[in-house]
This record gives sequence, structure tokens and C-alpha cells, in this order.
Amino acid sequence: MTRVAVSVTVSGLTRLFGDDLGAVVDVARIADDAGIDQLVLPDHVIMGPRTDRYPFGTFPYPPGEPWLEPLTTLAAMAAATTRVRLGTGILIVPLRPAVLLAKTAATLDVLSRGRLDLGVGTGWQREEFEAQGLPYGTRVRQMDDTLRACRALWTEPAPVTFESDTVSFRDVWCAPRPVQPGGVPLWFGGNANRATARRIAELGAGWLPIGVMPVDELGASIEVLRGALRDAGRNPSTLGVRAGLPMVTNPVGTNGEQQVDFDATWARVPELAGLGVTAVSLALGRFLRSRADIEPFFRDLAAAAAA
Repeated sequence: MTRVAVSVTVSGLTRLFGDDLGAVVDVARIADDAGIDQLVLPDHVIMGPRTDRYPFGTFPYPPGEPWLEPLTTLAAMAAATTRVRLGTGILIVPLRPAVLLAKTAATLDVLSRGRLDLGVGTGWQREEFEAQGLPYGTRVRQMDDTLRACRALWTEPAPVTFESDTVSFRDVWCAPRPVQPGGVPLWFGGNANRATARRIAELGAGWLPIGVMPVDELGASIEVLRGALRDAGRNPSTLGVRAGLPMVTNPVGTNGEQQVDFDATWARVPELAGLGVTAVSLALGRFLRSRADIEPFFRDLAAAAAA
């Protein structure tokens, strides 16, 4: 079986860190030492009260839950680590000016020595756009133009000129450029529809399925995306897929607590790898009682993946 990477999303910070959010950098050190392949941070600039509008089920956190700005936090993690890859899942692209995003991501890639992956999307919360005076209805086109502009600044001979409906500039230099050939890898979230397939075929390194998908649906979606790469003249085997892996748990004691069964959890991975999944994603914190559980969680997860 081709090795499947282990990615852990760090969210729900209040329960584990309380007011000491700077301790999230310690998570990166622990993951780096344990052999975890990637750490991922989600993104919300602000939260409004209407979390009931979340389109993918029940939103798991209250409006007052803290959300560290991901690129800033990943920079701190980069300084504290040497090998773990650093990603977003997802970065709300239309909230950020194109040239500033290109500069920030390139800087982070340089400082991390080529360890950045950008999981990208449009966002779902109208309040985040309204608070910055940004149009919500055109966010899809804004994302597409922004990412094309970033790619131009990262890869085209300088000075760079770019023109689109929402982003335009002429004869500019934007240095440094990312360390990774072709620029920072872009991973697109969303359903595997025609629009997502087009974006990945044009600009993307991979796909981020929403949540934990049924195996048959996941396999069919991967084939759709591979077909889009093939039609675009790209090698379909290069498609990256980071899929959610449900954790298998067992009850502990009589108080309803659950403990992760890492071996049983990882036993599901070979089937996913056969479909074309290249990385599995798990959430940090759901079954952890305290910070003291973080290091054993990473150690046991890495051991199960290596078995």
C-alpha cells in the first residue's frame, strides 16, 4: 500500500488551552517530534451569531470560540518545527487582498523551507464579508481571480501583469517567491462538482472533501477529479486527496468517556488508499481530556500509522 500521510486539524482551542492560546505552538513541537506529517488550522476572521446557517450540518462551536489567524499561527509553528508540513483547512481566500495573500504565503513558505499547503475555499458566513465591506455574492469569482493572481506572482517572469474582473495589476515584482516549485500547493475544499474539478485541474494540487464521506461517494468523486486532470493534460495520479478519517472509540469506565482505538481507526485506511486518498485527516481534541493527553495522542497515532 502506498503510504498515506497523517494530517491533524487543530481546532476547538478553548477546552484544551483556555486563555493560554500560545500553547498551541507546543502542539506543533509535539507533532513534529512524533512524526505526524501535517498540522492544519481552520480560518474565521470573525464570527456572527447565525451559526445555524452553517451549510454542512451543526456548527460545532459557539460564536465566542477563539479562532487564531491561521497564517500568523503557522508562522509561529514553522519557527518551532523542522519537518511537519503546515496547512490551512480552509483559508477563506476572498477575505484577503490577492497581492497581500501572495506575499504572506510566499513568505511563510520561505521561512518554513517549503512546508506550506494552502487549503482554500470561499467561506459560508455573510458577516465575515460585510464586516470588511466586501461583497458576499461575488466571493466565488473573487477566490478564483485571487488564486490565479497569486499563481502569476509566484511563477511568471517578473515584472508580472495580471488582469481579471476583480484583481488587476501591471508590471510588479513580488519577492521572495515560494521555495516550492510552482508555488505553494493549493488544495480546494468543496463537493467534487464541475466547478471544483475545473479549479483543481487548473490550479490545484489536491482536494479536501467535506467531512467524512461515504466510501462509494468518495471513490466516485476522486474519479471525476482525475478525469478533469486528464482532460487538462495533467497526470491524474498526481491528485492529492486529504479525506476525513472517523475515529473508532471504546468506552472507558462507567462515566461515558471514550478512548480512541488507534489500530481500529487506522484499519480503515487501506481501503481509502485504494480509492486514491493520499492523506487522512483527524481532529485534535474531541476525545482528549487535557493538554497532558496531546503527546500520547500524537505518539499513538503515529505508531498506528507506521505499523
